[in-house]
Amino acid sequence: MVLPHFLSTLVALIALFPFPDNTAASHNNFEPYRQHIPGSDLSFSLVPIPKGEFVMGSSAKDSHAEPDEFPAHKVALDAFWMGTHEISWDIFELYLDKNLEASLSETALPEALDGITRPSTPYLDMTFGMGKGKKPALAMTQYNAIQFCKWLYLKTGVFYRLPTEAEWEYAARAGTGTAYFFGDDPEALDGFAWYAKNSGEVTHETGSKKPNPWGLYDILGNVMEWTYDKYLPKYQVEDPNKAVTNPVVVADELYPHSLRGGHYKSGAADLRSANRFSSTPVWKQLDPQIPKSKWWFPEAPFVGIRIVRPLDTPSRDEIMAYYDKAPIDDY
Repeated sequence: MVLPHFLSTLVALIALFPFPDNTAASHNNFEPYRQHIPGSDLSFSLVPIPKGEFVMGSSAKDSHAEPDEFPAHKVALDAFWMGTHEISWDIFELYLDKNLEASLSETALPEALDGITRPSTPYLDMTFGMGKGKKPALAMTQYNAIQFCKWLYLKTGVFYRLPTEAEWEYAARAGTGTAYFFGDDPEALDGFAWYAKNSGEVTHETGSKKPNPWGLYDILGNVMEWTYDKYLPKYQVEDPNKAVTNPVVVADELYPHSLRGGHYKSGAADLRSANRFSSTPVWKQLDPQIPKSKWWFPEAPFVGIRIVRPLDTPSRDEIMAYYDKAPIDDY
């Protein structure tokens, strides 16, 4: 796949210049930008991920490939923006704690924001002792992650959502077909990822390692990241050589959903671009909230969020249908 010229120099530009605060980015302005969060001094950056086609899944030549990474198959995706970093605690906590959000806002919260459904403010340490600030937010259910995206939409007027599993792998690969975006040798991981070998068994500030070729930091390691898809133990494709366009597997039950990227306690093989994880009700057995939080918090200090924004914005009805899908009851 031949990449647009601007993507080949994207990482260098990120290093030299701050992203513009350009929340009106559009088809005519498909460039990196920074999303400011109204009522705060916080923001996050996004990079454009070009429309393209790739082979999703593992090659039989990969000795570390797992059964759920087959069959390798062609996927075509429309363009989207993706967050350069995992969502950090300083941003996520604004959503989590309405009182904190209100205290930082110069005006009263709009009615839509004031009435948004949020979890009760956790009274236990949801960082599991690893700290907040620029460290990745963690230990949220997929439903909680989607409601965070809704909060962002109501704050900014911009539709943000979770990546599909295909979008995540496409962005993580960044045009490569090797086990990792930097090649097949796991010894190079140290420069790009926090994982079992170098993390000290804790998360680290987002963006403290080198990014992948498309400007994504911590796409491997630190915390694994929610996708929108239901997890299937084998890809359901009719013809692996015929590209499927914008695939997504919509969940009809709570477990399992797909997660990607590995985390701070993962071994090198689990950080391969094709590697897949699935959610499990075991994460809720030791829910840190008392009483247990039905839809919000698992004991999963290795799970976080990275968000995307499609180039083609859906209708408002489609957006609200995405956000307002009724939560599925826990087991």
